[in-house]
Amino acid sequence: MFRVWYRNFKVWLKHIQASLIGNLGQPFLFLLAFGFGLGRSVPEIEGMTYLQFIAPGLVTSAVMYSAAFEATYGSYTRLSTQGTFEAILMTPINVFELAMGEIIWGATKGLIAGLIMLATLPLFGVVPSAWSIFMVPLLFLEGVIFAAFGLIMTAIATNYDFFNYFTSLVITPLFLFSGIFFSLKALAPSLKLILMLLPLSNIVDLSRMLCYGRLNGIEPIQLELIIVALYTLVSTWVAVILLKRRMIQ
Repeated sequence: MFRVWYRNFKVWLKHIQASLIGNLGQPFLFLLAFGFGLGRSVPEIEGMTYLQFIAPGLVTSAVMYSAAFEATYGSYTRLSTQGTFEAILMTPINVFELAMGEIIWGATKGLIAGLIMLATLPLFGVVPSAWSIFMVPLLFLEGVIFAAFGLIMTAIATNYDFFNYFTSLVITPLFLFSGIFFSLKALAPSLKLILMLLPLSNIVDLSRMLCYGRLNGIEPIQLELIIVALYTLVSTWVAVILLKRRMIQ
């Protein structure tokens, strides 16, 4: 797994500037447009200014986009166009190690994007608390989930256009309806329950609590962590199985 990860890391270093700009551009623009623009006319939400409310969620969105796109467009290029996966499997590395190396690399890219966003929040007047250090493992788990989602799409994709479905039907709805821009607590209980079952919703809520040190009790945190862990395990398992099936074909 480390060899696969390290190979991708060395390639990424050659294109690091373009990669970071591509992954961080959209969250920064949303932070400026919604935080400083719309935020001035929006009242406080859950005791926070609108800028403070959306900032942790945009950090998680940077992780999601970076991890998912790396495991789709990046992994599919290595699978289909470059033939890198076939070359790797000619070595003692097996499909499980290859898949996990790709997922962990995608999660690493996501974590890097998220940490850069988190580190720049003070420039916008948002100062994270000391509890935000615990966002690091949380953001990494988020990266694993969305890198696994991306690898699942790669394993069943027939061309690059296939990823438009993934972006339009999965990534964009999660970005819009996971509580980044509005409070899920204000919704009807049935709708809130549905949205809280989405993979990003729990991560956004946990990140917001950790970013400002507003821990709302142990039981809700435990439940949200269990949901995140289940998404991590199941998505990774499915990604490994589907990639193995694709490589056999």
